[in-house]
Amino acid sequence: MTGGLAASWSATLRHAHLAAEHFWGAVEQRCPGRLPQREAAVFLAALGRLASGGDDPAGRAALLAVLGSAYRRYRLLPHQDAVEAALVATVARYAPGTPESAAAWAQAARSASVAVTHAAERAGDGPAWWPARVVDHDRAAEGVAILTVRPWRSLPLRPGQAVPVCTERWPGRWRWYSPANAPRPDGSVELHVRAVAAVSRALVHAVRPGDRLWLGPPHEVGLSLDPASRSDLLLVAGGTGLAPLRSLAEQVAEVPAGRRVTLVVGARTFADLYDAISLDKLQCAHDWLTLVPAFSHDPGAEPGEWGDALTVALEHYRPGQEVYLCGPPLMVAGSRLRLLAAGVPAGRIHLPTEPAG
Repeated sequence: MTGGLAASWSATLRHAHLAAEHFWGAVEQRCPGRLPQREAAVFLAALGRLASGGDDPAGRAALLAVLGSAYRRYRLLPHQDAVEAALVATVARYAPGTPESAAAWAQAARSASVAVTHAAERAGDGPAWWPARVVDHDRAAEGVAILTVRPWRSLPLRPGQAVPVCTERWPGRWRWYSPANAPRPDGSVELHVRAVAAVSRALVHAVRPGDRLWLGPPHEVGLSLDPASRSDLLLVAGGTGLAPLRSLAEQVAEVPAGRRVTLVVGARTFADLYDAISLDKLQCAHDWLTLVPAFSHDPGAEPGEWGDALTVALEHYRPGQEVYLCGPPLMVAGSRLRLLAAGVPAGRIHLPTEPAG
């Protein structure tokens, strides 16, 4: 029945504005003063997406992260029956179906509520999402874009964290991205995006300055620096896995404390090294930072730059360093065993983990 749920939800989204008004009215009638009307469209899109299914585990975790926070923020947990009924009624109004499909939606809404309840237990007390505007969009390389976005209010982001991101071009679809910067005075956030699926393709190819995005609550993903440590760092980046590691380098730049950092940036060829100018500026400004490119498929690479990022990085490993690695799934998958075999203590290996919804 998942296909039927997805089809009816897609039909409902064709009337997104009216559906959001209907949904908000139904919630307001049964539990007034809880869900702000201005948030109803984002809330409904996320809830309907969760209930209709079809997301991969990471996408589902992102949905649960924002919905858990929303239920907590708007004190909706005691009113789940009202929210479920409003969702089912909204779908029935804008995508009429059979009694069987109505029953399937009621069951799907109940299952979504159970999942959101568990997510709300882990959520903080802050906003569920931060509206943001795209202020700059740079097609940095083939299939890669760097987006600078400015939230309407301050986002409590720490380097190395990940945030769920949603574009109005795909309502209700939230995906995780790790910002590439330490906190800035203007509150802007830099996202590095490779076009691999619907949301990322929209962010790379369709989104433009002035467009609206939503950023969800930041989550730890195993890449934050230990505030009590002053160890030297070996940062190993593959592709857009550079983003969270560059944010760590920027964090160190604020308080170097004698710490030395080696940042190895992996790419197939020189043309794929998409953030070269920013990295060069960062290295020129700080003598404690050593930038090492690693090219896996570039015949013109220098001897010390030839190979995959981890192979090149291990040539720069020194005992006592904390090693942070982020990149494509295949790169991350075998990296722990390679690092252990090279003599890196398990406690000094930091790899990305899936955010919890």
